[in-house]
Amino acid sequence: MDFPRRSVLTLGLLALLGASPLGAFPASAEPASIVVASTTSTEQSGLFKHILPAFAAKTGITVKVVALGTGQALDAARRGDADVVLVHDRAAEDAFVAQGFAKARFDVMYNDFVLVGPKGDAAGTKGTDITAALRKIAAAKAPFVSRGDRSGTHSAELRSWKEAGIDLAAVKGEWYRDVGQGMGPALNTAFALGAYILADRGTWLAFKNRGDLAILVEGDKRLFNPYGVMLVDPDKHPTVKVKEGQAFIDWLVSPKGQDSIAAYRIGGEQLFFPSAGPVRAP
Repeated sequence: MDFPRRSVLTLGLLALLGASPLGAFPASAEPASIVVASTTSTEQSGLFKHILPAFAAKTGITVKVVALGTGQALDAARRGDADVVLVHDRAAEDAFVAQGFAKARFDVMYNDFVLVGPKGDAAGTKGTDITAALRKIAAAKAPFVSRGDRSGTHSAELRSWKEAGIDLAAVKGEWYRDVGQGMGPALNTAFALGAYILADRGTWLAFKNRGDLAILVEGDKRLFNPYGVMLVDPDKHPTVKVKEGQAFIDWLVSPKGQDSIAAYRIGGEQLFFPSAGPVRAP
């Protein structure tokens, strides 16, 4: 029995499209996506919620952010559990590149760390010298909360104690609370205890549960806090989405991405300052 001409043409068209006359058209490919391992400060400050919609609108690429301390974020990348890392511990980032887990690191932005504590400031820390402030806290055994999570902020805190000439292992006691948590939960603990804490300015500005806490030390050049971004080397992990990951990095360091970072403000205050290309501490 001959098929009508229209049926033959329909069957031919369906064959060209890769579908059967009785079945549905093939499902469209899943949207492009990448996993970015980043710091809790970029997530809890609200920065990603601000910039990622603009990136997705430009590229069609969805970004899944895994927010961890910097050390944990770099470990996730070493295991191949992320395509891109955006963190803030320059020494650890340089080691990551030197170990062959990334071919290059790119400056993205910076802000600074601040010492937060009770407005009454019983230890007398207020000023612009972080090492002097930490010496006073240790001498007074004033309550101090440490993130203790191998984050960039934790690394900066440990570095500051060392620069202050204080051997934490020898002097810390009940006054020093190591919580092993991200910036937001650590700030909540400091609020509950009326304690001092080193925080990144971005998360502090976004933090709502301040109570009696206030910035006591800021402006010390040693508290400069740069952020870098790296594509995980596909030679280490062939599953890395190189094209999409590099597109994210290229957008971050482009004028559009840098403008988007600069535009993010809370209460009129800018949280992060773009720094694509060489940047010096202020």
